[in-house]
Amino acid sequence: MKLVQKILILEDEKLNAERIKRLLLEIRPDVEIVGVLGSVTKAADWLSANECPDLILMDVQLADGLSFEVFNRVDVRCPVLFTTAYDEYAVKAFKYNSVDYLLKPIDQDELEAALVKFENSLQPPSSLSPSIEDLLAMMQPKEYRTRFLLPYRDAYRKINVEDIAFFYSHLNISYAIFFNGEKAVVPQTLETLEQELEPKNFFRVNRQYIVQVNAVEQVHNFFNGKLKLKIKNAGEDVIVSRTKAPLFKLWMDY
Repeated sequence: MKLVQKILILEDEKLNAERIKRLLLEIRPDVEIVGVLGSVTKAADWLSANECPDLILMDVQLADGLSFEVFNRVDVRCPVLFTTAYDEYAVKAFKYNSVDYLLKPIDQDELEAALVKFENSLQPPSSLSPSIEDLLAMMQPKEYRTRFLLPYRDAYRKINVEDIAFFYSHLNISYAIFFNGEKAVVPQTLETLEQELEPKNFFRVNRQYIVQVNAVEQVHNFFNGKLKLKIKNAGEDVIVSRTKAPLFKLWMDY
């Protein structure tokens, strides 16, 4: 099996770029990062002047626009692994030599799986296009959780997702905190909830908290590039890590 040897990274957030480099080198210690570029213009200029690498890790949103514009400026013949904070670009990404796409924050296991998938199916770029069945599957809107049915005394009660300000985990138990101040135990882990909740409305800010956008009352800069949040009905400030801070700000501003 041919392994990926040369990778070009297109990512305008320095912290994200450094994290991607670190993950790649942990997965493939011998891989060569041929460049890290943060704009459509720089990417088009580089690709015009250099041979295509084995793979491009391309963030959808670059400093001067969507990375899809690169394909309008230069003939990109090498395969692309897209990264994005929002899955709404998934179908469009597959029009451009895409081997896969990853949602941010990028998970090391998912990145490695994407590389292995690509390496196992290395073919000329023209054959990397998805099948019609794959595209149709991608075009089907993902259904996110809208409610919970939770035990309540000797019965059950229905909880609408929009009534939940945030979720947090303590001693391996997950809790939902409502906008009215009530609290309930939910059986799902935060990892499961992160996959089930609408990403435009909920954000995993750290290992303990998933917050709803309407529950964020204040956002403050914190030391070392972190953010400090005031969340409705939270008894403490919630800290966003330095790695997730740029993604959180983009999410809040979308």
